[in-house]
Amino acid sequence: MLTTSTVDPATTASSDSPGPRLAWLDAVRGVGSTAVLMEHMLYRFLPGLRPYWFNLGMYGVLVFFLVSGYIIPASLEHRGDVRAFWVGRFFRLYPLYLLVVALVLGLVALVPLREAVVPDLGTAAAHATMLVDVVGAAGVADTMWTLSYEMVFYLLVTALFVAGFHRRSGAWAVGFALASLAVGLLLAAPALTRAPAAFVALGVFVAGLGCVVAGSGRVRMAGALLIGGLAVTLVLLGSRTPWLGPAILSVMFTGTVLYRWERGQISGLRTVAVVTVVLALVPVFAFPSGWWAYPRVWITTIALAGATFAIGMVFRRREMPRVLVWLGVISYSVYLLHHPLLKLYLTLFGDPRERPLAAQALLAAAFVSVVLGVSWLTYRYVECPMRRLGRRVAHALPSSAR
Repeated sequence: MLTTSTVDPATTASSDSPGPRLAWLDAVRGVGSTAVLMEHMLYRFLPGLRPYWFNLGMYGVLVFFLVSGYIIPASLEHRGDVRAFWVGRFFRLYPLYLLVVALVLGLVALVPLREAVVPDLGTAAAHATMLVDVVGAAGVADTMWTLSYEMVFYLLVTALFVAGFHRRSGAWAVGFALASLAVGLLLAAPALTRAPAAFVALGVFVAGLGCVVAGSGRVRMAGALLIGGLAVTLVLLGSRTPWLGPAILSVMFTGTVLYRWERGQISGLRTVAVVTVVLALVPVFAFPSGWWAYPRVWITTIALAGATFAIGMVFRRREMPRVLVWLGVISYSVYLLHHPLLKLYLTLFGDPRERPLAAQALLAAAFVSVVLGVSWLTYRYVECPMRRLGRRVAHALPSSAR
């Protein structure tokens, strides 16, 4: 979500300072959220329309990751205040996330948990940090796996910012692409054990981030080393598809490279080309994964995601289609809510594939309307108030600018 869909919508108006939201980022997110929704919905509604020459869901999340990579480091660097950054992140991500967790658990008598979810304290610890996928756990909602990589990216970017290495985006993008290739050759499954990894990650997450946010000087630097080490360890050794974790971080840092290139800070297009070639080759050598990782499917998927982001950048100064901008605004809600709502629908009304084609089309349209309507409500009455509260809290706290 995706998030994915989980990035702060603020963006930059000039080369140095964030200003009002740029509609093109919302429009790109709108495309991504629609793709993820279609990937899951078309499996049940109108399955004949589901493409298999590329993966709609992976395409959507790669678009989200490019957006996150583009804007998150810029947001942190503009603020120069890790405390305000993390207050904003928590109030942006956790309220809706916890609401969806509560919704899924509250409906468990009607809609059983996913079989992959182990109901124990290890899974609870994994959900507390959002690091579910990189500690080998399964999210209670299917789409929560991508939030793991958003959180890893936040931790790593924070650590690099505190240590003063945050502007070397090209090196990180290429480095994680090469790491994806190496991990794909060496690991067929995660090297970490789920429950111990989840508990250790929770402890390091709380201690390290506490030092970064509340401390200063050597304490803050120690915290940065802790969370940076945690991020790299988990993404290399804990991802349920081992090579995908470093590949995702490479994609996100490529988004940062594009941000810096656009502002004339670096010459980054060669880096983008190198990353693209390396990531395209990874599934050729990696241990087999799902059909989405077949080389031809994967290459087409990453090419389309990159092209979508590039088109957004090309037309960034033009007026964007309002529907795409609106879809981008509510994309976090769409991303987290659509799959639980789909499971609830299937429980209540059965498999729509058993109905005539015309009925499937009508049901699909009705389902999309419900998802968008509920997502607008949660955006309006959960996301917006919590983000406003987060801004008030951040303003009330003393600055921790390094």
